[in-house]
Amino acid sequence: MFLKKSNVGKYQCRVPLQRSMGRARFEASGKHIHLAVEGSIGGTSLGLHMATDVIEQGGRVLWASPMMPDNVRFGQIFSHLSIAHSSRYHAMNLVGDFDQAMDILIQTSNSLPSVELVVLDDWCDSSGKIPAARIAAVQRLSEQIDPSICLLLTSKGSIDASGNSKDAIVARGREAMSNAGFEIWRLERPKDGAHRILVQQDGSIELKLEEEGYFL
Repeated sequence: MFLKKSNVGKYQCRVPLQRSMGRARFEASGKHIHLAVEGSIGGTSLGLHMATDVIEQGGRVLWASPMMPDNVRFGQIFSHLSIAHSSRYHAMNLVGDFDQAMDILIQTSNSLPSVELVVLDDWCDSSGKIPAARIAAVQRLSEQIDPSICLLLTSKGSIDASGNSKDAIVARGREAMSNAGFEIWRLERPKDGAHRILVQQDGSIELKLEEEGYFL
């Protein structure tokens, strides 16, 4: 396991187009979020989008996942940031001992200045029950980082086999994650194409996923 700076500068070759409704902004300072995603529809992109918001405002981001984001997608979403911003994004391979990975994130978030966002992308298996030990580990992480830091966990949601839910997906481990202090968010695709719905604790937002991120 290791932390490394991402070479954002190599992607600074494009200028984002202007949109009439504007780029979405997600205010999540201090929130602990478990984001359930409907298939591969942009959960990683949402995390990267939030990361650029934090970096653009002077904060620092710690990113941990079993596989690093696709280089092309990463470059598209980070394209509006300057080369100097690259030192504020730190990536870590989330493999091996999960508890040890949490220790590294806790230590790093407490030692580096201005950490405002910690992202665990695909932090659990894509299907099945989330192990209680893994939930306990992320709860420990949430309790030992600075309370101002946003902690975002992304995972694949599941379909309600009982047929009682009207939602496209349900968040696995919902009750346990809520008890651990996490808000439950869902990212859904209501129809084919670029449109998405982000269901948050207090409502939902209609979004459009484009090359440079999410737009209203």
